[in-house]
Amino acid sequence: MTLVRPLLLAAVLPLFGGCQWLDVSHGDAAPQALSGQSRMQGSLTAEGGHLLFTPCESPRTFIVTDAGGTGVLQEATTLASLGKPLYADVRGRFDGNSVEGQPGQLALQGLNRVESASQECQNKNYKLMQFYADGHGPNWVARANAQGLLIEREGQPPLAVPYVEEQAPGGGVSLASDANHQHIQLWLAPQRCESGPRVSFLSAELRIGDQVLRGCGYPGGAREQ
Repeated sequence: MTLVRPLLLAAVLPLFGGCQWLDVSHGDAAPQALSGQSRMQGSLTAEGGHLLFTPCESPRTFIVTDAGGTGVLQEATTLASLGKPLYADVRGRFDGNSVEGQPGQLALQGLNRVESASQECQNKNYKLMQFYADGHGPNWVARANAQGLLIEREGQPPLAVPYVEEQAPGGGVSLASDANHQHIQLWLAPQRCESGPRVSFLSAELRIGDQVLRGCGYPGGAREQ
């Protein structure tokens, strides 16, 4: 990955407040590991020539090393120009520092999304979602959870249907339904996707009958990735 000069990043990224754990149970308890890695949400800030990740509602910080080549430094620098706090959903290895008050280390392996948003950590629905996707022209939003798939489209009434999930080649996911005698399918494929003040890493395609809508998506808090 091409490095951005620390002084440039520090000038662009303001200091941001923290967010919260994906699975809050005991305050500063260690996050649940998944194959030696953990998924967490929080804020990104530049300080002392480093990019820091701060889990929400936690005083701890972690110096970010982009071990997986995610490009997080460039993404954070670009979005920081919008002048709002940066929310990030990340996956990697978190190692604390034995010296109190000193930052630990985050070997970043995966980046689900980076967003210029100040209230995203207070999104109560996020923890219940499997996937979220949206797009424009016309505007549409799709939310999937354990109960079903909710689709909202500009100029149309909300549509709630059950769905069947299938894995697609290349790491993609298909959510499909034939409820109400209408074929509905939401495709999510691994790909960098930019939508307004958000960069995520799933492209989305929503098919309802003959209508095809495209946009971006990301996994929700109920998803282990």
